[in-house]
Amino acid sequence: MSFSAPRSDPLSLDAALAALRAAGEPTRLRVLALLAEGELTVSDLTDILGQSQPRISRHLKLLVDAGLVERHREGAWAFFGLAEPPHGDSALRAALSILDASDPALVRDRQRLAEVRMARNEAAARYFSANATRWNEVRSLQVAEAAVERAILEAIGEGRIEAALDLGTGTGRMLELLSPRVGRAVGIDSNREMLALARANLLRAGVSNAQVRQGDLFALPVPANSFDLVVVHQVLHFLDDGARAIREAARTLRPGGRLLIVDFAPHGIEALRETHAHRRLGFAAETIAAWLSSAGLDLVSQRSLPPPDQASDKLTVSLWLARDPRVVSDAFPPSSLEVA
Repeated sequence: MSFSAPRSDPLSLDAALAALRAAGEPTRLRVLALLAEGELTVSDLTDILGQSQPRISRHLKLLVDAGLVERHREGAWAFFGLAEPPHGDSALRAALSILDASDPALVRDRQRLAEVRMARNEAAARYFSANATRWNEVRSLQVAEAAVERAILEAIGEGRIEAALDLGTGTGRMLELLSPRVGRAVGIDSNREMLALARANLLRAGVSNAQVRQGDLFALPVPANSFDLVVVHQVLHFLDDGARAIREAARTLRPGGRLLIVDFAPHGIEALRETHAHRRLGFAAETIAAWLSSAGLDLVSQRSLPPPDQASDKLTVSLWLARDPRVVSDAFPPSSLEVA
């Protein structure tokens, strides 16, 4: 069986030999096959493979050192996944795809992987059940979420988006919504429980082109000039310094990249401060426009979605779309996605 050569940077002979040596061991090859299915922790791999944590950690270190696997720290945890080339075409994934799926060891590994995922999903479901009332209370005050999502898709348009970033990703819903239109996407959130829920939701929805990371929205763990679209959905009202968050989001945009903000228009529902930790009771259009200008972005459009009954005790959802005014040039090649 053959496959066409992927588009990727050429390897030196030493780098190629190091990668082949790292992959050429039974347990490490099984690890790579499992990581092709999605990110896993050392604990996950220990449960699946039935080997000790030190041994699994050693295998992972060799794979990371060889550039085959990426490690992402999330608090006390670390997640491991296949290293992805800048342009998305992976020779490693192509090679793994021709492994015999009926091999007994691989079959057992997939069965154990399914069990680990089921346990993860059940934990995420318990967390969601404990917090669903809080989210549903806020949603009941605004226009239907389906209408908001339609407006989001209309705002970003039909064109292909190579790299997208979702800030304060929460349940991962924005990543799921955008996944058919993007090459790859990253969601950032500071809350580990929410990230676990997002991972479970993305897995359940079959989203394979998105990943989530723990990070500070004021110091994002991504390089500058990395994304064609950044989404800040229902996040700013939780923050003390929204202007600073927008400046940090703007830093990650490539020339011509777009920033979409979705949040509430000004309102007077003080209970949201007391029971839902809202710091700001919505934002005036002028406020967001000034913050975008200060971040060096041009406001492209602004749209408001009032509640269906126009009630004064309900919430209006506003969308602001801005663009980085820099011109795309040879200095900025097609998007690559690198996450610290």
